[in-house]
Amino acid sequence: MPLGMGDDGKAWRFRVEGTHALIAGATGAGKGSVLWSLIHGLSPAIKQGWVQVWAIDPKGGMELGLGRGAFARFEGGHPEAMCDLLEEAVDLKSRRSLDLSTHGLRSHSPSSDSPHLVVVIDELATLSAFAERSVVRRIEHSLGLLLTQGRAVGITVIAAVQDPGKDVVGWRDLFPTRIAMRLDNPIQVDMVLGDGARERGARADHISELTPGVAYIRTEGTRDVRRVRASYLSDEDVLSLSASLSPSPTSDEPHNDRDQGEAA
Repeated sequence: MPLGMGDDGKAWRFRVEGTHALIAGATGAGKGSVLWSLIHGLSPAIKQGWVQVWAIDPKGGMELGLGRGAFARFEGGHPEAMCDLLEEAVDLKSRRSLDLSTHGLRSHSPSSDSPHLVVVIDELATLSAFAERSVVRRIEHSLGLLLTQGRAVGITVIAAVQDPGKDVVGWRDLFPTRIAMRLDNPIQVDMVLGDGARERGARADHISELTPGVAYIRTEGTRDVRRVRASYLSDEDVLSLSASLSPSPTSDEPHNDRDQGEAA
């Protein structure tokens, strides 16, 4: 699906199936533009029931809460609830793996009975900052399983992070698709895109604060980088998108309404 445009004048297209994506950028870099462009692109499939988006917002809904109607599941700010949601995704992964092996299949085909699941996590680093170590271990365990085993069974993880420090870079190689938006220093560019990316032209530390949405991207199977800019959705656009999407329960993903009434 198209997310924006590249410097070459060609559409920036993102393939959700068979990948995970890490989006890194300083405050105001435009990570939200990428996320909401992605969800907007998925909206026809969401309406038809063969894609679901589960969202986790550790900031209590400050980033993703505005458009929570677009999500079949949403958790914001409650560590135990976020753990539970990730563990439910792992349970889904296990059930799908068993079903595929039973039928002699190697990959998942999305349908209204078994939709492709996109797990969106805003501010990945925050998930490892909770005081309770037991909570952190549960999150790390679940996320590791989803990143290493989720692609074949129709599960994609999209994670955004503000500070790509050492706690996050350890996950880097498990994200085949990486997006570096405006970053604070040259070291962070290689932390996100891989060693030598800046030397190959990914000057994400030189992106202007006046051009939110601009990024350098690297996709699986290549060391090349490309400069792109994501489309922009205003708050009104996000609200309209949210109102137009009404998640419905499916046979193997239970719907959860427990926090639908919470303020964003």
